[in-house]
Formats: sequence, structure tokens, C-alpha cells
Amino acid sequence: LQALRGVALVNAVTLVAELGDITRFASPRQLMAYLGLVPSERSSGQTRRQGGITKAGNGAARRMLIEAAWSYRHPARVSRELLLRQEGLPRPIREIAWKAQLRLCRRYRRLTHTGKQANVVTTAIARELAGFIWAIARKAEIAAG
Repeated sequence: LQALRGVALVNAVTLVAELGDITRFASPRQLMAYLGLVPSERSSGQTRRQGGITKAGNGAARRMLIEAAWSYRHPARVSRELLLRQEGLPRPIREIAWKAQLRLCRRYRRLTHTGKQANVVTTAIARELAGFIWAIARKAEIAAG
């Protein structure tokens, strides 16, 4: 998990401790829902209204993801520290981390330029970051097993 930008030792350990085996979630959407990062919904008949995030899941893990998401407001690049953390990791995991960085940095800029509040944008980035964490956990499971 430390291959991702914004996810250093404390974040990674907290996520693993709070979530346990990330591969137990069948899809990234299940992980996002467990973390409470999906929008609430009030629907009736043809009417569908979405609200703020549910905050239904694990608060500590959600907080770590939101903290990590703030780092995506800067342009995509691999810092010296990140390069050292990625050293020795399998190529597919590094590729997922770089793909995540490109997508999330671009999405952060796009959402802020449309006028969204910084907290709303960061929560959206954290939701997508959870999907990339799920993908890395799946890749690591395949590489280990």
C-alpha cells in the first residue's frame, strides 16, 4: 500500500489493522461502502436524491484515506521518498500506483476547477483511492499465492 502517494507507514498500517484482509471485499464498491465513502440516498418511486457520504463504516480507516487524498492536489510525480518506498515492489503494483497518481491528480484539478469545495473533492478522491487500494491488495494476493 505504501507504493501509493500519501500512504506512508502509519496510513498503511492503520488501514491494514482496521480493514483486515482487504481481498475479502468482492469489489471495490463494497470496500468504499464499508468505509462509508459512498453518497447517502433518499429515493421514492422515480425520485432519486443523493446526500452526503454515509459515514457508516470504519471511521479510522476513512480518516486515513482522506488524509492520503489531500496529497493528490499536487501535480503527479514520483518523489525520492516514494521511489524508496516502491523499491523492490513488483512491477504491476508500481504500475497501479502510478496509474492512481495520474488519475487522482487529474481528477482533483478537474473537480476544483468546476467549483467544488476542497473537502468534497478530497472525499471523492479518497473514494477512488480506496478502489486502487483494493486493486493493489488483489495484485499482492496473486503475487504471494
